[in-house]
Amino acid sequence: MPQSAMSACGRGPGFRYRTRALTSQVDELLFGSPKKMLLPEQPACEPQERNRWGCSGPRGLSKSANAHPKKPKPETVRIITKDLIRDLKIPSQDPSGLSIILPKSETNRIVALSHVRTVEERGAEVQVKHKDRKVAMEAAEERKAKMRQADVVRKKNQGLSDLEAEAQEKAQYLLETANRMRIEQEDEVKKINEVIRSAQCHAVQDAQILEKRQILAELQEEEQRLDAMMEVDRRRALEAQEQIEQLHKQNKIQGKMRIQEQIEERMEERQLQEEIKQQERQKLLENLEKIRQDEYKALLRKKEEQRKLHLEVLKMNEEIQRAKERKKEGEKLADIRIMEYTTKKMEQEAEFEMEQKQMKRDREIEVARMRSLQERDTDYKADQDELRARRNQEAAEREWRRKEREQAKRKAEEEGRLKAARLEQVTYKEHLLSIEAGRERAEFERVLRAQKEEIVREKEREERQRQRVLRHADGVRQQMRERQTQAVEQRRAELQEHERLLDEARSRRTRLNEIKVKKLTELKLAGLPEKYCNEVERKVLILPALVQ
Repeated sequence: MPQSAMSACGRGPGFRYRTRALTSQVDELLFGSPKKMLLPEQPACEPQERNRWGCSGPRGLSKSANAHPKKPKPETVRIITKDLIRDLKIPSQDPSGLSIILPKSETNRIVALSHVRTVEERGAEVQVKHKDRKVAMEAAEERKAKMRQADVVRKKNQGLSDLEAEAQEKAQYLLETANRMRIEQEDEVKKINEVIRSAQCHAVQDAQILEKRQILAELQEEEQRLDAMMEVDRRRALEAQEQIEQLHKQNKIQGKMRIQEQIEERMEERQLQEEIKQQERQKLLENLEKIRQDEYKALLRKKEEQRKLHLEVLKMNEEIQRAKERKKEGEKLADIRIMEYTTKKMEQEAEFEMEQKQMKRDREIEVARMRSLQERDTDYKADQDELRARRNQEAAEREWRRKEREQAKRKAEEEGRLKAARLEQVTYKEHLLSIEAGRERAEFERVLRAQKEEIVREKEREERQRQRVLRHADGVRQQMRERQTQAVEQRRAELQEHERLLDEARSRRTRLNEIKVKKLTELKLAGLPEKYCNEVERKVLILPALVQ
């Protein structure tokens, strides 16, 4: 397959374009209205171009026998591919008529726009944008602060309306509530509340102990009263128990008497039952005697029947014996008949065997006669087969000689074709060698150019690396300066924060003292006994003031 001149000049299969940018933009001027103009006549190819593209010199010009003598010969470019060498004419005019001419200013502008920014340049632009945004935000915050301050001054100068006053009172109430709740959450206040709750618990506990003692005294009195009542009930129960036991004794005596009467009645019933059983036993004996007599009579009848049956069996045995004798006589007659039949059959078989032997002798005589006739016929067939075999051999020899002649003829023709093919191969190989030589020369030039370009790119990379190192060093120094400035600012902020915390601690101690006095006053007003109030005051006053 033919390839272009660029592929022939050395972009191998592993060549890849270097990406300059992920996106691309094309200036619209490149698609403007073309200015039609005649192109100047192409100059002759330089020596380098001739070496690179194979421009025709004395050998590269297309030689046409029919060319007009007055018309100049067009320049050509020779393109060498793997399997083809072509000469292309170089046109002296723009064949499409769509070319345009750009001024130098537009060209410079397009080149400037086509510049691809590096990562460092994009990072610098982002930092500049961040700084600008930060400055703008700071300016906006300053304006907002000024506006808020002006609004506060304006509100102070003008009087408050009813709604504003009410809202202010609500806000003040909520603020006081929040402050009070916040103060209650502090550790010192929690401890004061804990001491107060402890005192209140002690007071409640003492009251509960006193109440418990009173309840115990009342319970003891109630128990004594209940004991007296229980003693009276016990005596009454004893008297009732004695009456019940007396009734039980009387009931037992009456029960014994009833049991004695029942025993006597049972004895009488038992005697009556014995008499009845005696009578039944007597009747049973009489019945048994009667049954025994009946059984004896039945036994006599059975013996008589057995005797009669025995006589019948004897008669039957005699008849069976006579039948056996008759059967034996029949078997003897059957044996005599079988012997007679066997003798007769043997005589018949002997006669049949004699007949078979005679037939066998006759068949042997006939076979001998037929064999002699067949031998005479076989000799004639053998002579005919030998004649046919001789004729077939002669025909095969003639066919073999014919094939040998044809094979020799084909061999001569094949050798002629091989000689012609060898000559053609030699010619084609010389042609391929010339093409390969041109290709190797082009490949050498391509490799040489690639090496030069690689050297230039390596120098550019080294320069970029050096610039990157310098920028990095500047960035590190800038960061160090910024960190030093931040450390100074942080130290100043820490000192200010320390002063603020000291002020807050002093105000907090004052506020806690006020809270202590207030809570002690509220505790006394709540009616807590003086003893517990003094105890709470003593504990509250000795609490250490914690400074946060």
